Amino acid sequence: MRVLVTGAAGFIGSYLCEELVAEGHEVYGLDNLSTGSLSNLQSIQNHRHFHFVRGSVLQRNVVLELTATCESVVHLAAAVGVQLIVDKPLESLHTNIQGTEIVLEYANRFRKKIFIASTSEVYGRNSAVPLREEDDRIYGSTTISRWSYAGSKAMDEFFALAYHRTTGLPVVIGRFFNTVGPRQTGRYGMVIPRFVRQALRGETITVYGDGSQTRTFTFVGDVAPAIVRLLFEPRAEGQIFNIGGEQEVSILELAQRVKRLTGSASDIQCIPLDQAYMEGFEDMQRRVPNIGKLKSVIRYRNSLSLDQILKRVIEFERTRPDAGQ
Repeated sequence: MRVLVTGAAGFIGSYLCEELVAEGHEVYGLDNLSTGSLSNLQSIQNHRHFHFVRGSVLQRNVVLELTATCESVVHLAAAVGVQLIVDKPLESLHTNIQGTEIVLEYANRFRKKIFIASTSEVYGRNSAVPLREEDDRIYGSTTISRWSYAGSKAMDEFFALAYHRTTGLPVVIGRFFNTVGPRQTGRYGMVIPRFVRQALRGETITVYGDGSQTRTFTFVGDVAPAIVRLLFEPRAEGQIFNIGGEQEVSILELAQRVKRLTGSASDIQCIPLDQAYMEGFEDMQRRVPNIGKLKSVIRYRNSLSLDQILKRVIEFERTRPDAGQ
């Protein structure tokens, strides 16, 4: 099958492209390389079943041609990472809302099944444990740009479900909860690569807030196959699925684990959120997914413990060419 992957050179996108190629699909990868990197696609860049197109989901002619060529679409392209959203709120909104509108428009025109990547951010400040797909969204003020990302991805979900209900477009939505693994960048606030790099360099490991906030982490090597199975599963159409880990950990404990596993002598320091990001910045105290629905439909399982994931990231960071920079 020919599959269009937007955001193909990004962290999750690159793993997904590898997974699809390995399963025998022909992949057309679209990415403007604003946050992604061709180095992420090194293992398949010369494969006869992989075709890379440098371009944006905001370029209608490009999206039109690729959607017409392919038989299904996985839409991952988005502005991601808390730091990027805070630094570039207008650009992020354009990409996340208008880009998704364009991809959905052409998927509908050519009647192509589409997977839309969403995020646990849509739950906002709802700290129910575990979070279910139908749980309420609780947001802060629109004056806090931190919530623009959550709002934009929620609109993506509304658009996708509206197409499904109105036109019958086969749509699947996946809400990612902190997907991590080798190749992830720490540039935009991604916590694990940032902690690992600080620890390996002997720098202070900086925890934003008091560190009591908790999260779960999901190995990208489990997420990519899950996307593929959801894309080709008829029972998933018109549905939303949490895709996440089950091992809850505080951010302070995460920093301590990274320090222990790297053998680092780094200190751990907590930095107030308004110093790390901006005045008035708000964070969620707990974010833990209920993945029962995902398990039921595609028999999903998380294959690695948190420490096993951390060890893989640490090994990658120790051996990458620019590790000392």
